Formats: sequence, structure tokens, C-alpha cells
Amino acid sequence: MRASDLLKSRPEGLYCPPGDFFIDPVRPVERALITHGHSDHARSGHHSVLATQETLDIMGLRYGEDFAGTTQAAALGQTIDINGVAVTFHPAGHVLGSAQICVEHGGMRIVASGDYKRQKDATCLPFEPIRCDVFITEATFGLPVFRHPPDHEEIARVLKSAAQFPERSHLIGAYALGKAQRVMRLLRDAGYGRPIYIHGALAKLSEYYQSQGIDLGRLEPGTVETGAKADFAGAIVIGPPSAFADRWARRFPDPISCFASGWMRIRQRAKQGGVELPLIISDHADWDELIITIKETGAEEIWVTHGREEALVRWCELEGIAARPLHLVGYEDEGD
Repeated sequence: MRASDLLKSRPEGLYCPPGDFFIDPVRPVERALITHGHSDHARSGHHSVLATQETLDIMGLRYGEDFAGTTQAAALGQTIDINGVAVTFHPAGHVLGSAQICVEHGGMRIVASGDYKRQKDATCLPFEPIRCDVFITEATFGLPVFRHPPDHEEIARVLKSAAQFPERSHLIGAYALGKAQRVMRLLRDAGYGRPIYIHGALAKLSEYYQSQGIDLGRLEPGTVETGAKADFAGAIVIGPPSAFADRWARRFPDPISCFASGWMRIRQRAKQGGVELPLIISDHADWDELIITIKETGAEEIWVTHGREEALVRWCELEGIAARPLHLVGYEDEGD
């Protein structure tokens, strides 16, 4: 069997003809296999959805309980037969519940990574390399310039700044699913014991993380409706990046603007966004991690998707590994 007979690109997303299912489709389909809960991968309206229980729960929180006709939970490492195609979910290390999807049929094994990272993260299971014939990798940060520093060093910069400016608040922009909870846990692991104030958009997902045994410490609503600005002097406040452009962010005392993202490696991007304290904390693999992962899979062919595809394809070619870009559309960087 050729790889293209097992998985191929269609306008809806990656399609498996023998199994008659899609992986992370961008349009409503009959059967969807979902790698994780970010909105560019997990959309509502499918007739049936197969995903990890955590991803199903997260989709329910984001879209309502009727986000799909039917749902089925996939246990990690357990093989499910779909029309004669063996499907197995494996940890991706991206966010809580995230998974790579291994598809095997006719002697051909393809692993679709979804989004993934290799840094240790206390809020989700670590990435698990899977040996395969074809590895479909993301390439969000697929350029040599992107090398992420240790996340605990970035969090130490926030705490140092908070100690230096006790009269000011620190506002950290972080995506609602995964990044925000990771930042909270990093603060706790660094010894920060004070309440962390959060935007209302983070409340449901943060409560869900805590219900799954992930200790985020004391979280309080990030609002000054019932108090004065001075009450938030020295506070650390976390909210989605979009909230920093509205009145909510102006409620806090002389705030220091922070943003947790792999894109903060690009200084011009931080400057354009008015970020005073850029934090290079990403939920995606950096250049070195992409290369390490490709080598660990032992794949003879690499398909590169949603990101800086050309550089990684070129690296593979120089290493004697067949590679091609998939040019899938509809995937953004919500979890960067």
C-alpha cells in the first residue's frame, strides 16, 4: 500500500479512504478523529467524533454538550478498528488530552502528530515517539531561529520583575487552553504562593484542569469591579491575548505587559504588540525538537503541515529523507 492510499489531503482535512474518516477536519464531516481541543483542530458539527476523554470534555466546555452527533473516547495506547484500519492514540505533549493519531493498514503505518512539544509540562502527558513509515509533523516553529529556552527560566523573569516592581501588576497574555494553565503551574512550581488572578475566559478550562488533578493553586477573578486598582499592586494576572486590547487590561495599576508565546523570540513581534516582558514559552516543538522527533520516529517519509514547511522539508531532503509539504489550510497558532 502507498502512503497516499491510506491518508490524503482533501479540502475538509486529512482523509483516510479505507477507514472513511478524517483527522482534525476543518469542515463538518461524518466521522472525525480529533487530536486535541484547540479550536483550529477541534470543531463542532461532526456527526461522530473520536478523541481522548479530556479532548471530548474540553470540546463540550467550549461548544456545548451537543457539539457532535455522537462521541467515543479513545484510551491512549488502545487500538480501535475502523473499517479494517487500526487506529491508536498516543500522547502528544501539547495540552491536556492531546494525542498523536497512528493509522495502520495494509502494512503501512502513518502517524499524524497534530500539534506537539517536547519540553516537560506538568499539565499534560509527555510526547511519546512512535516508530512509523510516514510521520506527519507540524512545523509552527520550523525555522532554525526558533530555539525555546527552558520555561522555568522565563517564569523566573516574571517573578524577578514582580519583586522589583511591587507597586505594579503583571499581566500575562496566554491562550485559554493549555498555555494559561501551564503558566499557572510553572508559577506554582517556582514557589509563587499568592493568588493568581485570571480573566473570566480562563475560568471553566482552569477549573477542568484542576478537576483532573492538576494543581493550579488559588485562582481569583481578575476584576476590579469590587475593589480598587491598588488592591492589585504586585499581582500576577493571566488573561487571553485578546483581552489586553480592551478596557479590562486598563483596570490594573501601571501594568507590565507580558505575553507567553514562542513568537516572542521575534523581538519585532513583541515590540509591535506592546509587550514589555516577552516570555518565550511555547506549546509547540522548536527547530531542534522537530529534528530530534523526526529522527526518533525512523520514518522514511515526512509530511509537513501548518507552519514553516519549506525549511523542514529542505532539511529532510539534505538528510536523505523523502519529504513534502501538505499545504493544509485552516490551522492557526492558537496554542503557540
